Amino acid sequence: MSSLRIVRLCDEHGRIVEPVLLAAALPVHRQLRPMLPADADAYVAKMARICSYGARLIAALDDAGKVVALGLYRIYENTYEDLRLYLDDLVTDEAVRSQGVGRQMLDWCEAEARHHGCGFLVLDSGTWRTAAHKLYLSYGFVISSFHFTKPLQ
Repeated sequence: MSSLRIVRLCDEHGRIVEPVLLAAALPVHRQLRPMLPADADAYVAKMARICSYGARLIAALDDAGKVVALGLYRIYENTYEDLRLYLDDLVTDEAVRSQGVGRQMLDWCEAEARHHGCGFLVLDSGTWRTAAHKLYLSYGFVISSFHFTKPLQ
């Protein structure tokens, strides 16, 4: 897919600036995170809360203005990689996967990271997402650690 437009769905303060596009992104986002609210209003409210804590949202639109990919990221500093752009979520609509959309989203995120002076572009990916792993490895990512989670409920 050659012609994409990537738009910010929230501003630099985390306020949602494109609520209609964000609501339209729900079906794509649920392809990665099916536990997200199915109701568009509840989804937009949840994403507004997440963005108020520092996350930022972008969407890729095709020529018709349809959301074909969504990215959720944060820029923060830690003790072992200093300033980094961390991708919480990166999802391309199943209907357009393997057409370069994910790579264009990664290009945008890398440019954003460099703009902010980040030394690293980082993400976690579920072990079962092997097609996504092929993209990430071909993009230059390396598997640098294990991610451990302990449910508290």
